[in-house]
Amino acid sequence: MKIPSLLFLALASLVSAAEKPMLAIPGEVIYESKLDSAPASPWKIAKGQWELKDGVVRGAELEADKHGAVARLPNKLNDFIIEYEFKFEGARTTSLSINAVKDHMARINITPTSVTVQKDDNDHEGPDKAVVFARFPAELKPGTWNKVRLEMVGDLMLGQVNGLTAWGSDDLFKTDKMNPGFTVGGQSVDFRNLTIRNATLNPEWETAKATLPKPGEKVAPGAPKGKGKGKAKNKGAAAKKKRE
Repeated sequence: MKIPSLLFLALASLVSAAEKPMLAIPGEVIYESKLDSAPASPWKIAKGQWELKDGVVRGAELEADKHGAVARLPNKLNDFIIEYEFKFEGARTTSLSINAVKDHMARINITPTSVTVQKDDNDHEGPDKAVVFARFPAELKPGTWNKVRLEMVGDLMLGQVNGLTAWGSDDLFKTDKMNPGFTVGGQSVDFRNLTIRNATLNPEWETAKATLPKPGEKVAPGAPKGKGKGKAKNKGAAAKKKRE
């Protein structure tokens, strides 16, 4: 059956719009996995339980760890795009985390009711502090797949969960980006379809940026202190585990 030309053009336009670059232009694939087998080399399991469940990888915090579940790849990255899908299966939080050479660099932190795009605290004991570029209210229902995209080019980052998109910049982002990985607080989160690509700056970034909130412009109230973390009494131990 032939598709009328006008309908074909409309469909093509929708596809083009969905794939329109924002911060970065994707390049060659660095790592790709459907995450349809239990994590093995090159994955490094720092904390928690990571297993194959219903054909996808499931991560869950273990109470004995007194720390969220953490699984990382040993990659050293320059400019990149990371994409994957996740769904909550009871956990209170999950994140896509990027390390610096020493300590944390940036993350997209996700709860069932919020999405936060931020630069991380890079030294824990000061003077550096985390900077929230955006925190959006969200409604991420258990058992529903969601798409995550993180782009980092030069001193810029762009984070996206479904249609929620924010960006920010920091000189820390110019340094080597290390050990991309997932975290899970509570039980459990499922993951699938992970792709990491090299990237270059979109020459139309300034135009794309104008459609997005400015850093700090969309910052909804965070979770009350003591909720979603559960680790305040372990700050000393957390500092010793800087790279997790």
